[in-house]
Amino acid sequence: SKRGFSVRSFGTGTHVKLPGPAPDKPNVYDFKTTYDQMYNDLLRKDKELYTQNGILHMLDRNKRIKPRPERFQNCKDIFDLILTCEERVYDQVVEDLNSREQETCQPVHVINVDIQDNHEEATLGAFLICELCQCIQHTEDMENEIDELLQEFEEKSGRTFLHTVCFY
Repeated sequence: SKRGFSVRSFGTGTHVKLPGPAPDKPNVYDFKTTYDQMYNDLLRKDKELYTQNGILHMLDRNKRIKPRPERFQNCKDIFDLILTCEERVYDQVVEDLNSREQETCQPVHVINVDIQDNHEEATLGAFLICELCQCIQHTEDMENEIDELLQEFEEKSGRTFLHTVCFY
């Protein structure tokens, strides 16, 4: 959003899961839970752990953007481009879009860039995604140029991208 893009962020699961004290012990919240409530809960549970792993910082940033997480499947807004950072999420988004009744036949491009869920990879991934969005924005004919553009980004970044077109 700092680069002028209209950005929204969603979850796709049935609950919001944040890292816990162990990989098999995540903190699980309902989508109705505010970021402020999550922040205070983790602060109470283990301030040092959640400060060290960056979760409190992330929640603090998130609560300045919107009150609570949003679930993609509950959103009926129309997008031109949807980016996911994990193949499982990509599959859920595509499945949801394909299960909706097509009304306008407006295309939406869904692109996945696998990014490991840690601070360093997320930062690098954010720059890559921003650069990709800038390139897409400057194409004259996105429908015909996007496959070639994604291929160039795959070669440049060493990452593989998944891409499909769904319709509203």
